[in-house]
Amino acid sequence: MPKLAASVTFLFGEVDLLDRFALASRVGFRAVEIQRPYTEPAAAIAREVERNDLETVLMNLPDSGGAVPGQEREFQAALDHALEYADATGCRLLHCLAGDTDAPEAESTFVNNLNRGAERAARLGVSLLVEPINTTDRPDYFLTRTTQARRIIDAVEADNIGLQLDLYHTQIMEGSLARAIEMHRDVIRHFQVAGVPGRGEPDAEQEINYAFLLDLIDRLGFDGWVGCEYWPRAETVAGLAWARPYGIDA
Repeated sequence: MPKLAASVTFLFGEVDLLDRFALASRVGFRAVEIQRPYTEPAAAIAREVERNDLETVLMNLPDSGGAVPGQEREFQAALDHALEYADATGCRLLHCLAGDTDAPEAESTFVNNLNRGAERAARLGVSLLVEPINTTDRPDYFLTRTTQARRIIDAVEADNIGLQLDLYHTQIMEGSLARAIEMHRDVIRHFQVAGVPGRGEPDAEQEINYAFLLDLIDRLGFDGWVGCEYWPRAETVAGLAWARPYGIDA
């Protein structure tokens, strides 16, 4: 059965960030993503993770622009800051945002930044992830397609690099989600789900057949986490009925 992780940046927005961990645990989540943990001290995040018997499976770097020429120093500083939080919370996956740029040297800049960062991350047992993001939500973002992400991953000279496949973004940009999952299965370290259109619950009120895709992910033997990174249409728990087949008691 696929393992669902709650994004406490997106879900449970009815309460403050540090109170969301208890709510996630109460409805049956065993893991969390935290896209933006930096509003709270790392020790406070770690305390809530431990107190609620959760696993931290993903964080984002601060949005420093890993593919943006001239921001190399800022990217490495952002990575160092994220690694402090990862170390404190036991998180082993960090999403490195590419940033907004159309510079010709953007791809080589990103590869160089990831090569430098991967070595430091490896010392803590952390892997770095890249994620294509759709141009409707973020028009100027550099990394937008799975083949582009795969080319960057293959160019990085490190084993601790992988793909974060957000099926919401991929549906908007490419479609053919089953094909993308199968084609890139060997480098996918983390999945994320949300409904299209609107980025709401991944339920029957949107266009993606998530029951089919989650079954496919399971059949392919993926043993990582599937992050619930969506904006609830109303109250978070009321919108979790879709997740009951996957162990969420809401």
